[in-house]
Amino acid sequence: MKRYFLTGIVVLIPVVITIWVIRLVVTTLDQSFDILPIEWRPETLVGSHIPGLGVVAALLIIILTGAIATNLLGRKLLDMLDEVLGKIPLVKSIYTGVKQVSDTLFSSSGQAFRQVLLVRYPHQEVWTIAFQTGVPTLSIAQQLNEPHVNVYVPTTPNPTSGFFLMVPKRHTIELDMSVDMALKYIISMGVVDPATHAKTSPQSTHQPN
Repeated sequence: MKRYFLTGIVVLIPVVITIWVIRLVVTTLDQSFDILPIEWRPETLVGSHIPGLGVVAALLIIILTGAIATNLLGRKLLDMLDEVLGKIPLVKSIYTGVKQVSDTLFSSSGQAFRQVLLVRYPHQEVWTIAFQTGVPTLSIAQQLNEPHVNVYVPTTPNPTSGFFLMVPKRHTIELDMSVDMALKYIISMGVVDPATHAKTSPQSTHQPN
């Protein structure tokens, strides 16, 4: 009986959590219609609530925005929007910060979260997985006596929280592992085998004191 119970738990937990997350996303996106006047909302026009309509609308808006932003007129409109929002004191701080982060993370030319590393954390006798997010700014790099890299060390099992560190590059090991696989490895607390190997490099063979 105990074995059946534990097996059932192992099978049902991923299913239940997946359904809960999908339901949460769909419900949240469906609420996006709440910004419209009551007479314009789908349930008023159609006569009933249509689950998932907000998801479809959100996808269409994202695709349409991307299509507009890729042409010359769209880029000019975005530049105008940046200029207008950049003149509003409180909005400027929020918008500029979020835009810089999103540009860094989602830009095709960016390097953020494109390299999985092994770093020594929280002390020299322990290794953990981290994601390279870039390199220190010039003002910081000038204060350091050797090349460093910016890394994000996620927590387990919630990788959305973690620590930002600047680590000597020679104290890191580059892993031949995708970001998706690294996240699965972190979330599973090491249960999921990434089935990968570290790249052979001078850094990987170095053992810092």
